[in-house]
Amino acid sequence: MVRDGYLYALPLIAAGALLGWLTRPVWAIIPCLLAFFFLWFFRDPERAIPQEAGAVVSPGDGTVTDVSTVAVGSQKQTRLSIFLSVFDVHVNRSPIAGVVREVRYQRGQFLNAMNTVSADKNEQNIVTMEGDGHTVVFKQIAGLLARRIVFHPKIGDRLERGQRVGLIKFGSRVDVVLDASARVNVKIGDRVKGGATVLAYVQPQGALATAANAPAIERAR
Repeated sequence: MVRDGYLYALPLIAAGALLGWLTRPVWAIIPCLLAFFFLWFFRDPERAIPQEAGAVVSPGDGTVTDVSTVAVGSQKQTRLSIFLSVFDVHVNRSPIAGVVREVRYQRGQFLNAMNTVSADKNEQNIVTMEGDGHTVVFKQIAGLLARRIVFHPKIGDRLERGQRVGLIKFGSRVDVVLDASARVNVKIGDRVKGGATVLAYVQPQGALATAANAPAIERAR
């Protein structure tokens, strides 16, 4: 359970008890139901984190809504988008093991997170991580209902794959942007779980170096 669940639920339970005592018990039902909803919404289940080399795991629970190639500067990269409905677990996790190189908060709009333009126009937290020779960017993007994005690590922190890093409150989207050479493991419409579902595989730095030197090795033979 995320601590925020208790912060929302306990005042509602107290208000329900007081309302039921001062008026009629039936009037306590609505605040108590809201309290139970918040306790459920801020649930934080344990997850089995994949250990395969090069695995990039989902930063959050939800539905894959986009798998596309995007231009980032002069380079083409792969973008994977996941929509989190109000019924999904909203705890976010690190997609890879690596070091946080940049954290940039971008003010913006609160468009429907299903809308493609929300990736650029909505309020969001953009995190750049570097691990095993690869740079992976993941975004916590606000939606229609989301009004607060939480991210705990700082620049320079070392994170493990699947480690809890924060959350987005009440409906949102997470994007993962990685090298175009990555082998995508999901498709649009797939349901994914934060920290447990492998979105894609990237080649570890050692494997890339071996592949690059292969022709030279063959010529030497």
